[in-house]
Amino acid sequence: MKQPSFENKKNERPSANDDSTLDTRVGFIKNSFGNSEDLLMIPILYKEEKGVIVYLATIADSEKIQESILFPFIKYPEIDLDDIPFSTETQSKINLNDTINALLQGNSVVIIEGSHEIFSFYTKKDFSRSPKEPDSEKTVRGSHIGFIENLSTNIGFIRQGIENHNLRITYHRSGQYTNTKIAVVYIEGITNPNLVMRLEERLQTLSTDMTFSPGYLEELVEDMPLSPFPHILYTERLDRTIAQLVEGRIVILSEGSSDVLVLPVSFFSFFQTTDDYNSRIITGSVFRLLRVTSFFFSLLLPALYIAIIGFHFEIIPNEILVLVKNSVENIPFPPLIEAVIMSFTIELIREAGIRLPTPIGQTIGIVGGLIIGDAIVSAGLVSNVMVIVIALTAISSFTIASYEMSNTVRLLTFPIMVLAASFGFVGIIFALMFIIGHLCKLESLGTPYFTPIAPFNLQGMKDAIIRFPIWMLKQRPRELRVKNKNRLNRPRRWEKNEK
Repeated sequence: MKQPSFENKKNERPSANDDSTLDTRVGFIKNSFGNSEDLLMIPILYKEEKGVIVYLATIADSEKIQESILFPFIKYPEIDLDDIPFSTETQSKINLNDTINALLQGNSVVIIEGSHEIFSFYTKKDFSRSPKEPDSEKTVRGSHIGFIENLSTNIGFIRQGIENHNLRITYHRSGQYTNTKIAVVYIEGITNPNLVMRLEERLQTLSTDMTFSPGYLEELVEDMPLSPFPHILYTERLDRTIAQLVEGRIVILSEGSSDVLVLPVSFFSFFQTTDDYNSRIITGSVFRLLRVTSFFFSLLLPALYIAIIGFHFEIIPNEILVLVKNSVENIPFPPLIEAVIMSFTIELIREAGIRLPTPIGQTIGIVGGLIIGDAIVSAGLVSNVMVIVIALTAISSFTIASYEMSNTVRLLTFPIMVLAASFGFVGIIFALMFIIGHLCKLESLGTPYFTPIAPFNLQGMKDAIIRFPIWMLKQRPRELRVKNKNRLNRPRRWEKNEK
């Protein structure tokens, strides 16, 4: 479509405050975008006055413009602009200074000669995909709906899941160039207002060029970004997000990302899954305990093997000692080098499987693990026992529910192995003391990270390492200092009536 000619008569950049004429206002918009070719203008005639509809063709939907703006102008040519029944989702009056932001958000702007009012209409294209279950958070039972990359749709999902008027949503903008829209969601009357205020202050002081992923936000708002342990929980599951909101936590959503940030959280939050609550009590508790045990198992198993072979071989039973001796006696490297070679190989295979396309990645993981493992053992570079130890360590790290916590285990394994090779069990004990002390010191949005162990909270232990029955979980987490501490969970009163 040929654009109308709106030239600045004085050949100078117009000011945003000079909005007396149509040419001046259109010239201001064109100069602001540097005559970008996706900036389109549709000339219109309203009550014999010249006008124009301005929009960015790359992000605005031309069908919405035609059906929701052009058609009402044609159908109601004589009534006032305020009285025309436009059918767009949003119709608002803006000034000239706000037109640039409105256009960048996918809106269309209507300017009429002789009218100082500028109208903005929501005509953004829908780039979102259909919701599906997240690949990284599979569940056997329960909801299979996951978030998508559209912020409004995600908030709509939460609104449908929490039909309560106390649900609060506040919006922010982050990134000087990306101008990414961010939403903070919480439930008023449950969530501690001091936590909301603290988070709002951190978001308002953000200063960055771009914010295109939640990882940028995490580094800018978390308490100790240099800690290897994650302070914020990532999730793409709707049901998990709703559960965290009802607990009294705060959720951060970002435009263009399906990941949701949950804070504040504790160390044990990263080992909880939706299946824990959709399964029977004993089953859910056993598998959660298995995940917590797997964390320490994957963290310490290589170091324990190195310490036993290098310093404390006398604790190996006699029946197994001969097998271990035959496995390691012809290896030219010490146990530490063996472990580093195997761990590094496993990390290479895992990283290659993630970065390559899915069919190729699966092939690389299987073929690479079998061929490389067998070749290393056959060459006599690594013992059979070390291959088993590293394989068990890798499998244990896969059982951890959180990808971020799994990465933490992978990083901490190496320094612990070095201490074990240097000092034996004493080095492992010092490493554990340092890690536990660090966990006790950490905070997530000002709340204790290692609760309910430090500070100890007996009530909180009911939903930490194991899961008590739902009707016994009568209080929300104490560390959140929520306004409404009590849940509506009640004992099974019907049992008394049936006796």
